[in-house]
Amino acid sequence: MDKRHHHHDHGDHHDNHYSDMQARVKALETVLVEKGLIDPEAIDAIVETYETKVGPRNGARVVAKAWSDARFADWLREDATAAIASLGYTGRQGEHMRAVFNTPSTHNIVVCTLCSCYPWAVLGLPPVWYKAPAYRSRAVINPRAVLEEFGVTLSPLTQIRVWDSTAELRYLVVPERPEGTDHLDEAALADLVTRDSMIGTGLATLPGSSP
Repeated sequence: MDKRHHHHDHGDHHDNHYSDMQARVKALETVLVEKGLIDPEAIDAIVETYETKVGPRNGARVVAKAWSDARFADWLREDATAAIASLGYTGRQGEHMRAVFNTPSTHNIVVCTLCSCYPWAVLGLPPVWYKAPAYRSRAVINPRAVLEEFGVTLSPLTQIRVWDSTAELRYLVVPERPEGTDHLDEAALADLVTRDSMIGTGLATLPGSSP
């Protein structure tokens, strides 16, 4: 395992106080609902859209373009922040991005060991398990076992690299392009890219299968 450490600056304004911020947002939401200014069902719909559709779809488009356009893939490797921004996706706080590419011999997985730093602009809201202490510790200690629990069984010869996300540097995993997809356009390719595959806890799906 190739464990890469980076300096963590998890200041009070970053994701480790997300629960406190969430509580404040909830309090404001309650007041607005009580005053009849907003519809709670509308809020739920917005959150669901950002968590499951808008956010992850941004990242899926980045991956699909990298699969389809070798020049963009090279740019993504060299300067992921700029390449991703060229498609209109930028971080909430201006954090930098790095793209790590899966290969037949190397599989990448992302974790934030101290809190829950996550590339919101390209993946939407972080899943609950990403913020859980069990994932944050076990993904570092035994990533192969964690991957198997997610249904990803790799060859013993495959190297697993664990990348530690920080407030300043966040990662996007570019999964391997599935075989038999040469005829697909970028939109169809994006449909094969799952949120988990861009964290490294999943793989891109095959054409015709459900993500």
